[in-house]
Amino acid sequence: MPRPPLPQHCPTQRELDDLELLTSGAAAPIRGFNEPGSPLTLSLPDELALHLDEGNEIELVDPEGLPLARVSSVLRGLAVTPLTHAQFGPFRRLYLSPAAVRERYAGRTFVPVTELMTDVQVEQLRGLGPVVLVALVGSGTPAVSPVGLLRAARRVAATIDAAVVAVPLADHGSLADPALRISVLTSYADTDPVVELAYGGHLLPSLADIAATERPRRDEQGLVLFFTGLSGSGKSTLARALMDRLLEQGGRSLTSLDGDVVRRNLSAGLTFSKEDRETNIRRIGWVAAEIARHGGLAVCSPIAPFDQTRQQVRAMVEQAGGAFFLVHVATPLEECERRDRKGLYAKARRGEIPEFTGISSPYEEPADADVRVDTTGRSIEDALADVVLALRAAGYADLTGSADPPTPPQGAPPAADLPPVDPEQVAQRSAQPAGEGQEPGPAGARTATSGARPLRVLFVCTANICRSAYMELRSRSLSGPGSGIEFASAGTHGFNAHPVDRTMAEVLTERGVGNDLVSGFASRPLTDDLIAAADLVLTAEAAHRQFVLEEVPGAFRKAFTLGQFAESVDRVEPHLYGAELVTAVGHRRAGTTDHHEIRDPYRRGKAAAEVSADQIDALLQAVLRRLAVPARTGAE
Repeated sequence: MPRPPLPQHCPTQRELDDLELLTSGAAAPIRGFNEPGSPLTLSLPDELALHLDEGNEIELVDPEGLPLARVSSVLRGLAVTPLTHAQFGPFRRLYLSPAAVRERYAGRTFVPVTELMTDVQVEQLRGLGPVVLVALVGSGTPAVSPVGLLRAARRVAATIDAAVVAVPLADHGSLADPALRISVLTSYADTDPVVELAYGGHLLPSLADIAATERPRRDEQGLVLFFTGLSGSGKSTLARALMDRLLEQGGRSLTSLDGDVVRRNLSAGLTFSKEDRETNIRRIGWVAAEIARHGGLAVCSPIAPFDQTRQQVRAMVEQAGGAFFLVHVATPLEECERRDRKGLYAKARRGEIPEFTGISSPYEEPADADVRVDTTGRSIEDALADVVLALRAAGYADLTGSADPPTPPQGAPPAADLPPVDPEQVAQRSAQPAGEGQEPGPAGARTATSGARPLRVLFVCTANICRSAYMELRSRSLSGPGSGIEFASAGTHGFNAHPVDRTMAEVLTERGVGNDLVSGFASRPLTDDLIAAADLVLTAEAAHRQFVLEEVPGAFRKAFTLGQFAESVDRVEPHLYGAELVTAVGHRRAGTTDHHEIRDPYRRGKAAAEVSADQIDALLQAVLRRLAVPARTGAE
């Protein structure tokens, strides 16, 4: 009697990348998923996890349904038995196992690559002799798409003595990632040297066409405009009004993915259970991501009450190379219920509609909205102005001049008697700091009024007496008065009111930081309020950034390691500065790598402190020149 087929599961792209590392042997000594301390994890639905716990196997398949491996539960995690490897995909021939690479390229220098290369880096490669360019193409790791990275690496390899190998090493956002990176590179290089690329230089002219494709201007990038809010909040009305404005302007391929329309066409047959509602949102997200992948613009307006699902949609869009612009239509429940044209809230109050958002099911307000709009007592044009100005500030579209003067309805007072819409006031509403009527938003929400207050930069390390203290005081000294930036620092496990570490204070003084700054410093522990108040959070290590995101998950758009931010600023348009720069970098960040880490010099002597200070100084010079907004002349 034939065995019944095994239950199948299609992992996420990151998990598929991890699976390939496991089945090729590149992850050794890690052999399976979910081993203690390993970042290689596999999430399964409850029914499949139970199936494994009962001593059974499941089959992992690719998105096309090709069986790749069998998984079973063992004492230290989930054992993986390979069946086959991915058969198709661009540059699949470059995805070699470590054994094949060692056999073919032994004796060469191995150089990991995650970004389009510069002239300085190519000169460095020429001095290394025969090399292997190890393109790290796993989910979230390369600064461009995997295909773009491989195209660029092969183009460079054709001009020097180099071969190209693709390695699907993903970014897990884990403290174990740096160790995994070293281990995987060692599995390919064996005893041959591994050399990191230097910073600096200018993009190779021969890669300009790839850069243009990979990093289109913001107003040409695929874009998903995602409106979320309670039923009756006005999100569909605002979405339709915005679509009208976009169609009137022309020039973009535009698709509407309205909640009710999608229900009838894409998600027919789904119920209104929590599980089916989330499936509906994910379907919307998948279609929207494909539209963005091809440079189109999608406008979506579901309720989307749960943050986790919204984040899944964001990830789909960004993985497709698009931008995700979140509009929170934050009309209060009381106003939504007062409108209630369909009588849904009344039915929900009577218990006739189970799991109704805002009544018997929660609505999780987004902390990462690009703009927050309350439609209470406002005209459509007035409320839409909030979105239009935020889109312009973020650089995605300028619709401020495309609207005709509104025609008042019959019987309405003449236009002269209506309160005018002041764009500056609208921008200030969107940029209001916490405590003045709205939740703190991302730095980009403040760019419409970038002159209203200084840019707030927060440096973070462990104790706030060594690295972060140096970063704060050195930045103050380098920037000087009138920079338009406020610098502060804190520690993840910081001392309270301690002075700068004695050795680091000596280094600061030797580098021209005044005694008044050094002696006046007092350390402090990191708090959620400090993170929320900052426009930009820069950490010494990836571990500190992870701590920030665990405390305030909504800060992911503004939290970077200092090295990561320094590398990321070169990806965005050179005319962007200050808060606009922070917003742009939030969408085009470099991955975190081991060479971004600023090593802890505490109690390791003067030489270690100076090495740390040298690294910080080099990074700060790259960062501060772009954060300070250039002085504008009166004519401007």
